[in-house]
Parts: sequence; C-alpha cells; structure tokens
Amino acid sequence: MSLPAALLPLESITQRIISLRGQRVIVDADLATLYDVPTKRFNEAVKRNLAKFPDDFMFVLTEDEFAALRSQSATSNPGRGGRRYLPRVFTEHGALMAATLLNSPRAIEVSVYVVRAFVRLRELAATHADLAKRLADLEQKTEALAIKHEGFSRNTRVQLKQVFDALRELMTPPEPPKRPIGFVAPEDKKAKGKR
Repeated sequence: MSLPAALLPLESITQRIISLRGQRVIVDADLATLYDVPTKRFNEAVKRNLAKFPDDFMFVLTEDEFAALRSQSATSNPGRGGRRYLPRVFTEHGALMAATLLNSPRAIEVSVYVVRAFVRLRELAATHADLAKRLADLEQKTEALAIKHEGFSRNTRVQLKQVFDALRELMTPPEPPKRPIGFVAPEDKKAKGKR
C-alpha cells in the first residue's frame, strides 16, 4: 500500500520529473506508481483514450532516449522480463489528463501534488534563468572593468618605467673624468694644481 497523498513528499515527485525534448515530463511507470495503479493498467487506459493525449501532453520515447534514461536510472533490463515496449512520458497536462482517465480518488488527489511539483520545477527553472542572466551581466561588467584596468595598467607601467629609469640614472655614479691619453708626469700634475 502506498502513502496517503497528503503525506507524499513533494521532493519525491519532483525527483521523478525529468527533462526530455525541452519539456519536463514524468515516465508512465512513475506516474502509475504515484496514482497507485499497475503500469500495465495505466497504459491500457491511456491507449483507450489516445485522442485525449496530443503530442504536447504525452509522447513515446525513442530507443536512444530510453537507453539514455535506462543508463541514468535503475530501470529494468529488457532481457529479464522488464519492459517490452518503449515507455510513454507525460507532461504536466498529460499527467493531469491521466488522473481524470483513472477517475480514482487516489489519482485525483495525487494529481494535485504532481501539478504542484511541475509548478515548483518551473519556478526553480525561472530562478536559475534569472541567476544565469545576472551572472552573464556580472561577467560583462567584469570584462569591461578588465579592459579599463588593462588601459590603466598599461599607462601605469609606462610611467613606472620612466620613474625607474630616472632612479637608475640617479643611482648610477657619474663617470669619473677621463684621464688624458699619454704620459703625464706627476710633477706636471702638482704644477697644474698649484697654479
């Protein structure tokens, strides 16, 4: 027996919702479990009412999508008595439509929680989109500052090089006076100095 719908945690439903083909969907087996009906009976009800499930309410996974889904989660192995058909996935509207088909108190009660889970994921996606936009804006501002800083930095480096060159000139001792070429007698030096 499953949990009463009132005790069903919203997180357990949101964890079952996946993103495929740009839409948030829930696999038929998970939806059947939530509605407390066997997957086979659930799919039979859907098959009897296919007109109520346009492509934006429900679609069948491709082999590649199913293989990717199987690798991401613990789904049954096809060679071991597991699924014989590709699973159906339901959007928010399809999950609600399926609950009306089943017409059981449990399905109707749980469908409210399923819709809330889809809404919560939509809100989270909007929040993430807002954060992504803010991050992109911040990156643009940072790049603009880096460009300004680079220009400032280049000017500063040129000025600092000039300052360092001037300091090196001041630190370098002046060249001693050149000595005359040839032989100069020491007396000549003394004589020149006395004059």
